Amino acid sequence: MSAVQPEQREVRAVAKWVRMSPRKARLVADHIRGRSVPEARTVLAFTQRAAAREVEKVLRSAVANAEANHGLQGDKLVVSAAYVDEGPVMKRWRARARGRVARIHKPTCHITVTLVSGDGAAIPPPRVVEPPPAPTPEPEQADETPKPEASKPKQPAKKTEPKPKAEADKPKRAPRRKKEEADS
Repeated sequence: MSAVQPEQREVRAVAKWVRMSPRKARLVADHIRGRSVPEARTVLAFTQRAAAREVEKVLRSAVANAEANHGLQGDKLVVSAAYVDEGPVMKRWRARARGRVARIHKPTCHITVTLVSGDGAAIPPPRVVEPPPAPTPEPEQADETPKPEASKPKQPAKKTEPKPKAEADKPKRAPRRKKEEADS
C-alpha cells in the first residue's frame, strides 16, 4: 500500500574547528537552507558577513564530493540541510589594570552542509518565522442589550492631595556651631 520512493543520495561536507562564533555562522547557514546550489552560491556571494566565506567553502566542498564520488551534477543539487554546531572554546587571558586579568573566549564551530538531488521531494522548505496574527476586535451587535455599568471594573479615584514628602518625616539635625564656640 505504500509507494516505494527511490533513495536520494545525500552528500555532505563538514568544516571543523572554524575559528568563528557559531551564532554568527548560523545566521548565514539559515539563508541557504532549502535553496538550489546556484541560488545558494549567489546568496553567499552577496552576503556581507565573514561567515559567508566559510559556508561557501563548505558548499563548494560538498558539490565537489557529489561530482567526484557520486557522479551527480552540481547545478541540479539542493541544500537539504545546513547547520552549525559549537566547537571547543579556546580560553585566553589578557592583563588588565591593578593586577587583574580579563578572560578572552575564542569560540570555534563545525559547519555542515548536506546536499540532495534536485527532485525536491524530501527537501524541507527554509524556515520562516511569522509573527502571530494580531487579535481582531469583535464587532458589536445592535441586538444585544447594553451592559450595566456595575460590571465594568472600577478605577480608583485620583487623589488631589499631594503626598507628604519624605523630608518632612526625617528629624532635623542640630545646626553646626561656629569654630569660636567649639574651641571654648
